[in-house]
Formats: sequence, structure tokens, C-alpha cells
Amino acid sequence: MEFIDYYKLLELDKSASQADIKKAYRKLARKYHPDLNPNDKDAQLRFQQINEANEVLSDPEKRKKYDEYGKDWKHADQFEEARRQQAASGGGFGGGFGGGGQSYTYSGSFDDDTFSDFFEQMFGGRARARGSHRGGHFKGQDYNAELQLKLSEVYKSKKHTLTVNGKNIRLTIPAGVENGQTIKIRGHGGPGVQGGPKGDLYITFNILNDTGFRRERENLYSTEEIDLTTAVLGGEIHVRTFDGKVKLKVKPGTQNGTKVKLKGKGFPKYKKEGQFGDLFITYKVKLPKHLNNDQERLFRELQKTGL
Repeated sequence: MEFIDYYKLLELDKSASQADIKKAYRKLARKYHPDLNPNDKDAQLRFQQINEANEVLSDPEKRKKYDEYGKDWKHADQFEEARRQQAASGGGFGGGFGGGGQSYTYSGSFDDDTFSDFFEQMFGGRARARGSHRGGHFKGQDYNAELQLKLSEVYKSKKHTLTVNGKNIRLTIPAGVENGQTIKIRGHGGPGVQGGPKGDLYITFNILNDTGFRRERENLYSTEEIDLTTAVLGGEIHVRTFDGKVKLKVKPGTQNGTKVKLKGKGFPKYKKEGQFGDLFITYKVKLPKHLNNDQERLFRELQKTGL
């Protein structure tokens, strides 16, 4: 089918208002009406074309599609779907029909095969420039999912099963993954366009802290209480780490708020096997609340010494 410019047919330009379209249609419809042009096949054809032009241009939605895709406006939804698929996979066509200083026309029937060819003609070059097009095929839509885990569950690498679109995906989550981190699983997204490769699956982690530690990347932070006598005289205490307890020496005269570092006792470094951050411990000196008579007497003696 030869391309017909609806605007030229109604003797209008693209800036015509709806009122202009209505007025032009009525004028030309009267001029070429079959009742006024009996046995005139040219006038009858022109009358049909005028009605077709009016049907499209008087409908804002159809007119918008026509302005962008020309005579192929009926396939606009298919073009837009392909464009969304491409944009979701990190590409994008850029511009509309005839964009980028080029104009595309096609004459003939528009079956599925020629539609595919026309699709390649319109978008092939621009898609290849973005690295997402392979011989007329387009990568499928990428999927996004969220996986909620506990902090204790990502201290060691562990296998998990994630259900996406009814399919179970088994994957190993590396130790040390962080809250808000996103990883990509290739080939687990939507089906490709025109036989192209599948999209990818992006998983964002929501890590809930179920421990008494505060985490900053691979480092851990905690607070340990020590009694007054241990802070003054020194001694040994047992402190919690993520994988158990360790014995720690407290220096005499340790002040409240003192911080110590346990090297290598922090959280695993992401994808660095056997490497760990550090554990930082802040001492909180615990003051006695209730003293017996002997204890109170001793503290009064100490007070007299000016300690």
C-alpha cells in the first residue's frame, strides 16, 4: 500500500488544530461525496481516503501514533513494547519514526515477516551502536528482585533458592554481601525480542541485623561492660566475636569509652576468601549501684586519699 500523507490529503499541516481538521474534513467530504460525483471512481477513492484521514487525525491518540510512525501507526504498540524491552536492558532506540535525520518508508503488504524486516530497518543501526542488537535480535527485559537475609546468614557463603516468575533459581550468596548491594544473574530475565537472548536478573539484598554488632562494610563494632575494679587494676575478660568468644587482657587504669581493635575478627570481605575486617570494642565501665558496708567503707578510705 502506497504511503498517503493524511495531512496533505486534508490540505493541512501538522500544526493543525482539531477544529481545523474538522473543518477541512467537512469541506472535502462534501466536495468528493459519491452522491455529488456519481460514477466517478477517482472521487470515490478520494472520499474513502478523506474519511480514513479524518478517522486517524481526529482521534488524539491515533494522531499521536501517526505523527511518530507514519502509515505504520497501527503497529505503534508493538514498536513501543520493543522499545521498552530495549530500554529496560540498558539500551534504548532514541527518537521515533524517521528520527535522527532519517526517514523510513515501506510499500507492500505488512505481514509478520515484513514487519520484522521493517523493525530492523527502523532500529537496527541505532541498536547496534549501543551493543544490544545482534542481527535483528534484542535482549529481553531485565528483572529485579529483592532478597531479605539476616546478617548471621551472610557471614558464610551459602546456597539459597529464589523463586522468580514461578521458576526456582538456586544460587550461592557470597559471604560478606552488604545491605542494599545488587548482583546480576545472567540469563534469568525476560525472553528476548525477535529471538534475542534473555534478559538478566538483578537481586538487591535487604540485610537485617539480628546480632549485637554494628557493621560498617567488613568492620564490626560492639560495646563490652567491665567492672570498676577490672578497669582500675586490669585483668582478663571474655568478649564476644561473630564466631565465638576470645579472652582479652584489660590494661590497668582503663578509662570509660576506651576502644580496642581485634584484628581479623570482623566480617568477611566480599569475594575475598579468607580475608576479614576488624572488630572494634568500646569499653563501658560499670559502676556499682549498691554497696555493702565494707565496700562503702573502702571507698570512703580511697576518697580520703584523693584517688
